[in-house]
Amino acid sequence: MEERFDYTKAVEELEAIAAKVEDPQTPIGDMEACMKRSGELVAACRAYLRGVRDRLDGLMDE
Repeated sequence: MEERFDYTKAVEELEAIAAKVEDPQTPIGDMEACMKRSGELVAACRAYLRGVRDRLDGLMDE
């Protein structure tokens, strides 16, 4: 069964990643993983928002 995307949780995770990256105590070595994960989350959020927009456009056309 496919897990349903949770936009709110993705945004919360992005905020947590941003806080981690801004923390001077975060090792440079962790930055690559943070950047990779944030890229994945941003792409997933964009895809989700496109889908919502497409569904809304479909409703408006009805």
